[in-house]
Amino acid sequence: MQFIKRFFQFYIFSNIHVAVGVFCLVKITLLSYNISENNTALFVFFSTIIAYNFIRFLRISDIVNWFTDWMENAKSALYALIVFSILAVIILAFSIQIKAFLWLIPFGIFTFFYGFPFPFKNIPLRNIAGVKLFLIAISFAGITVLFPLVQNNIEINLNVWITFIQRFLFIVLVAIPFDIRDLHIDSKSLKTLPQMVGVKKAKMIGVLLGVLFVMLEFFKEFIDQKQLIVILVVSIVSVLFLMNSTKKQSKYYSAFWVETLPIFWFLLMILIINM
Repeated sequence: MQFIKRFFQFYIFSNIHVAVGVFCLVKITLLSYNISENNTALFVFFSTIIAYNFIRFLRISDIVNWFTDWMENAKSALYALIVFSILAVIILAFSIQIKAFLWLIPFGIFTFFYGFPFPFKNIPLRNIAGVKLFLIAISFAGITVLFPLVQNNIEINLNVWITFIQRFLFIVLVAIPFDIRDLHIDSKSLKTLPQMVGVKKAKMIGVLLGVLFVMLEFFKEFIDQKQLIVILVVSIVSVLFLMNSTKKQSKYYSAFWVETLPIFWFLLMILIINM
């Protein structure tokens, strides 16, 4: 039992769970265009593990005591995971087209300076007031929508940009519970959404984002009924998780359950498409 607990904690706190979610977001994009290749999703998966742990090590002074203790205890396994991920990214990089890398550069720069001090202000981008949530969302949207489609030679047209905006809205929606959780940790200078408007209004904004997430599906050139059902269900479930989030949520509520939403979306999509 103790082994299972340690394994689960490592899966969550080493950012493997986040990376699985990002992998699923890439696969959702590719499945929407009937593309079955996995190299792009795996490249993003291992890159996410590297990026998230890189940021976490840079921010170690801001992390609560219990988590720094866990990092110290799991240090060897964490380093091994990062080294393995770096090797995997190097190998998978040979299958990525140059043009896809070019599209990836802006989002990679956002990710780098999210944790590392920005040259002109000497502070990470995440510490610039009001930037944190939208920086995460635009990076995730670019990496999980634009990058895999360019890699697979799909034209970046109006439908793709609508999908990009939908993904942006989804990421903002599911990120709000994290900002609610971190209200007692985040500096007031960050001006996160719950800090600026309060928890109740932040949730209402999240509900609005969920509605927009669904409504944008009607602006696409062709409305796929199965896709619409998936989008609607994902929006409803995401809003329910948001409405149940509190400042005193358990350490697994956002880190595991909310982060599971992309996995739920991916599995639901496979189920509905195959009906």
